[in-house]
Amino acid sequence: MSVFRRAAARRGTAADWLVVGLGNPPERYGGSRHNVGAEATERWASALQCDLAVQRREHARVGETTVGERRVTLACPSTFMNESGRSVGALVRRHGIVEPSQLVVVHDELDLDPGQVRFKAGGGIAGHNGLASIADQLGTRDFVRLRIGIGKPPRPEAGRKWVLQRPARSDAPLIDAALDRAVSGLEVLVRDSIEAAMNVANARRRGPDPHPQ
Repeated sequence: MSVFRRAAARRGTAADWLVVGLGNPPERYGGSRHNVGAEATERWASALQCDLAVQRREHARVGETTVGERRVTLACPSTFMNESGRSVGALVRRHGIVEPSQLVVVHDELDLDPGQVRFKAGGGIAGHNGLASIADQLGTRDFVRLRIGIGKPPRPEAGRKWVLQRPARSDAPLIDAALDRAVSGLEVLVRDSIEAAMNVANARRRGPDPHPQ
C-alpha cells in the first residue's frame, strides 16, 4: 500500500497542507546554506505563533495551525538531509495527506542566485539529497517545491562543503530577504493557489531605481 493510501485510512481530521522545511540538525548546522528551508518554515511558524514540538514518531519538530479556513501542518525533520524521506513519509501518514500536491517541501537551491525564490510543482531533483530521499519514500516527485537560492560554489567539486557553510557576508541579507518572501508565498499558497503564490515569491529581487524621482 502506498504512503498516500495509508494516509487516507487515518482517523480524525486531516491537514489540508503539509509544509516541510529541509535541513540538517540545527545543533551543528544551524545557519548553513543547506538549512534555509528549515529556517523559512521556522520563520513562518513564528509569525503564525505555531510552536514546533518534537514528535519522535515523525522524526521532526511539528506544529499544527489554521491559515484562513485551511488546516496546515508545519514540520522540520530532525533527520540528516539525506534521510528526509523517513520523516516526510511518517508526516504524510500521520496528517492524512492524500495527494502529493498537498505537500510543500521548502529547500535550498544551488541553481538559483542568493535572493531568488521559486515555487515549482513536481519535476526533477537536481541532485538534491533531501528531495531524492523524499521522492524515493513517497514513490513520486509530484509534490510542490519552494526553492530558495543559495548560489553555486566557485568550483563544482566544492558543492558539499559549500552547502554546509554559512552564507558569505554579501549573500546573507539577500537570503534573509528571500526567507521573508518565501513566508509570504507560503501564506498565499495555502489561502489561494500555487499560481498566486508564484506571483509573490517568484518575483525577481529588485535593486535601486535607476531613475529616482
